[in-house]
Amino acid sequence: MSKRKYPGEKPRSVPPTFAQKTGEAPPSGAGHSHLPSSAAVRETIESVVIAFVLAFLFRTFEAEAFVIPTGSMAPTLMGRHKDVVCPICGSPYQASASEELKPDGSPQRYPDGREYRVEAATCPMCRHTNPMEKDPSYNGDRILVSKFAYEFSDPKRWDIIVFKFPGDGETDSQTNFIKRLIGLPGETVRIQHGDIWICHDDKNNKDDKSSKDDKDKPDFQIERKPPEKLLAMLQPVFDNDYMPKIAEFGWPQRWTPESATEGAWRAGDAASFTTDGSAKGPAWLRYRHRVPSNRQWQDVDPANPKESRIPKVEPQLITDFTAYDTSQLRAGAHDMDTMGVNWVGDLAVACTVNVESSSGELAFELRKGGRQFQCCFDLATGRATLSISGSDKEKWRPSAVTSVRGPGRHEILFSNCDDELRLWVDGAVVAFDAPTAYDDLGNDKPNDSDLSPVGIASTGAAVRISHLKILRDIYYGAMCGGSGTHTEIRDVRYMAGRALPGEDQTPRGCEYVDFPLAPDRFFALGDNSEKSKDGRLWGANNYWVPRELLIGKALFIYWPHPWNRIPYIGVPCPYFPNFGRMELVR
Repeated sequence: MSKRKYPGEKPRSVPPTFAQKTGEAPPSGAGHSHLPSSAAVRETIESVVIAFVLAFLFRTFEAEAFVIPTGSMAPTLMGRHKDVVCPICGSPYQASASEELKPDGSPQRYPDGREYRVEAATCPMCRHTNPMEKDPSYNGDRILVSKFAYEFSDPKRWDIIVFKFPGDGETDSQTNFIKRLIGLPGETVRIQHGDIWICHDDKNNKDDKSSKDDKDKPDFQIERKPPEKLLAMLQPVFDNDYMPKIAEFGWPQRWTPESATEGAWRAGDAASFTTDGSAKGPAWLRYRHRVPSNRQWQDVDPANPKESRIPKVEPQLITDFTAYDTSQLRAGAHDMDTMGVNWVGDLAVACTVNVESSSGELAFELRKGGRQFQCCFDLATGRATLSISGSDKEKWRPSAVTSVRGPGRHEILFSNCDDELRLWVDGAVVAFDAPTAYDDLGNDKPNDSDLSPVGIASTGAAVRISHLKILRDIYYGAMCGGSGTHTEIRDVRYMAGRALPGEDQTPRGCEYVDFPLAPDRFFALGDNSEKSKDGRLWGANNYWVPRELLIGKALFIYWPHPWNRIPYIGVPCPYFPNFGRMELVR
């Protein structure tokens, strides 16, 4: 990561003359030139000196500007990348272009002198691999980093920190890295099932990795993200607003009614669904992850979709597929079907709800490993109640009164991440009357129910659902031995007992890995876990960040790449600010 130097100070503005201010002629003698007094000279010099001192103090102690070079923190922070719009479904997405540059920022070149160019990447919604050699590559986000943040307070878990790389003999120890802070001094960090587990036992405070204990050791507790961090870290799985375009090519709908009886859900305009509430019992609308493969797209002619033979698309498990990582320097250089092979069961569903009834119930369901996690709204009272299937959870019923009462329009987001249920209504997190976190349920292996992991049900209520989105939590891979990328032992399958295409049933990688931290040592990971050179890969003897190498805390994206045109108008305008991505770093 390279630093961005501040530009020089702007010249002080010159005070307007008497004539400029009043439009009148100056008083007698006012126009005669004269040398400035010694007091005026001294005041000018003092002002310039103070300005330089303040600039120096601001740079040294308060904040400094940095540019993000790679995609290890994508999509939270973008490195060099391409911004593209899928020509098939219209979904906007980003693809890494870091491969086009050397570590020193100079262009990578082929032996014949041609510069590297990212030529293709895969859309996260329709999974079509799109050519993009003509799309421009943009530099990474420019951010402000507070260098004063940790002078009087300790770093907090989930902060995004900037630090000097500890060094592994290959990378310059003066290189600036940016990652998310995961482990604090005196802890042992365990990466298991894509989640972060923490042990505070002092006996683990040693310099080298300890031998793995029993994975059910009781003093390891899952670490839950605060609500604002979870929202920032959720990754897109599918946005149903793009389904109409995808369906034009013959691909099956992802959201479908569970039955076709009276009162069942019906497809409305564009990508919405309605029910009149007349069904006997709950009317369910289910999501199935029917993702066309790269091989299946090869049988479809985008120019003549109606004349193409559409292969059958079976439901699949939701995985840690990331469109940002699908960039190819040569179109067809690698098989997109082998990307994203770790099952992700921590999901969220978001939508716009238009309620037309004064009573009835509306339920949201997320499934994971054979368990059903529900949030049920009583539309007559607005009370939302959470529940988990299973005899040991029959009495677990946190509840809260919400604004979802009677007719009205609301934005709903319901999540099951880090062994905790959370609910947002109209952008605000809902406070329940009891804790919504739950103990480990042992549901860390997928089964057939995970092929339809999200559902929405109406019981006696007329409702319209639109802008349906499925999201997933970040999945942290358990990297073993400090090198390479490994698929976890339980995840090499679309469904129980069946391997991914091209994969065998041989377990690879490790089920979990531990990182003990001594005092004044921290552990950091990238949000783009699959493509992040973070503490997992630095080696067995220096996977931590010493306190003295911390630079500061990332605060604000002040200059993402600019647009070449004014949005929505299309008027060419080089360097038009990208206001939509100027935001606080979370």
